[in-house]
Amino acid sequence: MATSKWEFDPSHSSIEFWVRHLMVAKVRGRFGAWRGSLEFDEAEPTRGKVRVEIDANSIDTRDEARDKHLRSADFLDVETHPTIRFESTKVEGEGKNYRVHGELTVRGHAEPVVLDVEYGGRVKDPWGSERVAFSARTSVDRKKYGLNWNQALETGGVLVGDKVEIEIEVEAVRAT
Repeated sequence: MATSKWEFDPSHSSIEFWVRHLMVAKVRGRFGAWRGSLEFDEAEPTRGKVRVEIDANSIDTRDEARDKHLRSADFLDVETHPTIRFESTKVEGEGKNYRVHGELTVRGHAEPVVLDVEYGGRVKDPWGSERVAFSARTSVDRKKYGLNWNQALETGGVLVGDKVEIEIEVEAVRAT
C-alpha cells in the first residue's frame, strides 16, 4: 500500500490541554478551530507526515476572562501570532505505537516536540469514505514559547504551572 493523504475531521477530533492552577488543580482547555492533514502508509508508518494549523484565537477554557487573558500579549498574543503550527519531521515506531517528532510553533517560537501516538485503526464509514484514527500526547514547557506571564502566590509557588499537557484525538478522512 502506498502513502495516502488524509484530512482531519474536526467534528470528530479534538486538541485539548491542561495546566496546573495554583500548583494543585488542573485547568483544562481546547482549541475549537483548526485544520490538519497527514500522509500515512499502514505498511510503512515511518514514511508518514503530519501538518496542523490552529487558530490561536479559538482557545476555550470555559472562562471568558481567562480566555481573553490567554489571547493577550501576556500569553498567545493572537493579534501578532494568530496561528499555532505543528509539522512533523520524523516518525518512529511500528504496529500501533509511534513517536512523531516535529516542530511546534507558538507565538513565533519554534521548538522540537515528540508526540506519543497510538493508531486506533482504519474503517470505512456508512457513506463510503475511509477513515483512520489516532490518539496523541505530549508535554511542553510554555516558557520555551515565550509564554512567561505568572503571578507569585502568598503561600509560595505560582498561579500557572510551566508544563502544558496536550492530548489530541484525530479522525481523518482519506482525501479523494
